[in-house]
Amino acid sequence: MSPTRFWLVRHAPVDDAARAILYGTMDVALCPVSLEAAAPLCRALARRLPQPAEWIVSPLTRARRTAEAIFAAGYPSVSPVIEPGMTEQSLGEWQGLNHAALPARLTGPPHAFWPTGPAERPPGGESMEDVIARVGTVLEQLAKQHSDKDVVVVGHGGAIRAAVAYALGIGPGPALSLAVQNLSLTRLERYSHAWRVVCVNEMADSPAGGDS
Repeated sequence: MSPTRFWLVRHAPVDDAARAILYGTMDVALCPVSLEAAAPLCRALARRLPQPAEWIVSPLTRARRTAEAIFAAGYPSVSPVIEPGMTEQSLGEWQGLNHAALPARLTGPPHAFWPTGPAERPPGGESMEDVIARVGTVLEQLAKQHSDKDVVVVGHGGAIRAAVAYALGIGPGPALSLAVQNLSLTRLERYSHAWRVVCVNEMADSPAGGDS
């Protein structure tokens, strides 16, 4: 039996004001200048992503606007399904804080590549362990709903790292060490007996963008 094939795309860069704070699940805007500069990447994704496919987006505007940019770049427009379970890690009461204000609130050391440690759960928010569990549940549901189909998910760096961690069965610490750039492509496959990771952080305009 053929697998369910997931194509996970991280949203385009957000604006400078948002990058100055811990925005998590805040509904911040994309950076129009960066989005214009990323037009070649959007065109490459429009060529690279499979047709037909089921499209899923997180509830946050930056994911939906990124999907729209890919449609405008040449992918036939569809109406994506909004999936709350694929949103970014919630930082709870820490959302909106300037980065410099965070260290005093942490209960443990931050991760080398993330503002919080892998087990840190902000007040009213989620730890990376929580995100892996949440995203894993959603991926299993989507795999059952769309068996033997292609599923494009436009979402967030934290959720994509969580998806890879779930597929590989690794913990949150190693997951936070994964690089997931804006407008990068990560591919997973769900077979009846196992998950397979095809690629992580592929840039669609690179030579690796073709099938190998």
